[in-house]
Amino acid sequence: MNDCLFCKIIDGSVPSTKVYEDEHTYAFMNIMPVTKGHTLLIPKTHCKDLFEMSEDVAKNLYAAAPKVANAIKAAFNPVGLNTLNNNGEAAGQTIFHYHLHLIPRYDETDGLKLGWETTTPTLEELTHIGESIKNNI
Repeated sequence: MNDCLFCKIIDGSVPSTKVYEDEHTYAFMNIMPVTKGHTLLIPKTHCKDLFEMSEDVAKNLYAAAPKVANAIKAAFNPVGLNTLNNNGEAAGQTIFHYHLHLIPRYDETDGLKLGWETTTPTLEELTHIGESIKNNI
């Protein structure tokens, strides 16, 4: 995609701080990190989001994720790591090339704020919702 920022990073026309690359994936430092070591992992094949991603692209991307995550762990010894994807504009996606955030966690005050309100559906409601999903696989 000619106007995709992440495709331009992959082809080298936009600079990045690359930390990992293989035939299918590219990982680089987020220029606006939440914590030290915040890294983005992207497929080299352009896909807007998870809904557009093929199983092969997903397989290759997620095969690389532990390599990069373990390198972050070895480099900075975080106490945890969040993997995060904002999938679609309503979910907060701003660059429309799938990307997985690998965000090392150091403590509860390290900058990443997580939390959402939960609901308490009945078992019957969960069963109905689950069946709706299952019927579409």
